[in-house]
Amino acid sequence: MSPTSTTSSTTGSWLVQGLLAGAAIVAAAGAYAVISTRRTAKYRSRVVGIIPARFASSRFQGKPLIPILGKPMIQRTWERAKLATTLDKLVVATDDERIAEICLGFGADVIMTSESCQNGTERCNEAIQKLRKKFDIVVNIQGDEPLIEPEIIDGVVKALQAAPDAVFSTAVTSLKPEDASDPNRVKCVVDTHGYAIYFSRGLIPCNKSGKANPHFPYLLHLGIQSYDTQFLKIYPDLPPTTLQLEEDLEQLKVLENGYKMKVIKVDHDAHGVDIPEDVKKIELLMREINLS
Repeated sequence: MSPTSTTSSTTGSWLVQGLLAGAAIVAAAGAYAVISTRRTAKYRSRVVGIIPARFASSRFQGKPLIPILGKPMIQRTWERAKLATTLDKLVVATDDERIAEICLGFGADVIMTSESCQNGTERCNEAIQKLRKKFDIVVNIQGDEPLIEPEIIDGVVKALQAAPDAVFSTAVTSLKPEDASDPNRVKCVVDTHGYAIYFSRGLIPCNKSGKANPHFPYLLHLGIQSYDTQFLKIYPDLPPTTLQLEEDLEQLKVLENGYKMKVIKVDHDAHGVDIPEDVKKIELLMREINLS
């Protein structure tokens, strides 16, 4: 399925933009100028895909190793990601020996990272520093997306390559009505040029009635993200931001610090595995599309 242009969402955008203003933008300006100069100096062509995977999880212990129709979920994700044409290299980054052993068993390259990583972005940053080769773009491929389309991986890479003013790119798809109030389904709004305005666990935009509008094209954020490597080196040193902590969404630290994030709209029916109950949904879908 091929990525298409993002659907603009301008209702209430002035409110979101107001939230993003502040001192954090000024503090990040110097670092942004340095990154911008380096990005425009050459085309960002060298790309590495990294699948962060941790065993410990408050909602789903050992999630990367849970069987999905007979194969560990991390293997399902790896096999799909290997089909992407824009990746020069693909690795799994983990802090757990059990995950590493399984991944090495099915032929994946593995990089061991520390347990102190707060999120997938920080784990990707540690992994990229341990790679011998240098890369211009790092793609963070969520290990709990066993049905991720390789075309989506290629789409976020090409979006970042085509947007020299952005340090980050990601993907969204149409939000299903039944997921409108689910805090595990992260929502997104974008501007008319396809750049992210805000992400939230709540329904955005929110109208005066406080209820979901069945005719509005709400957007669901997919976990896949790509970063400019120079920005990724700076990201862990940026202090946590108010919105990031409140929503528990790492993308908001990028926006609050004044960086631009390109968003592509794609058709994607499946979602990631957040809780144990999602496993049966994924397996049912795989059977329906004859994907074993």
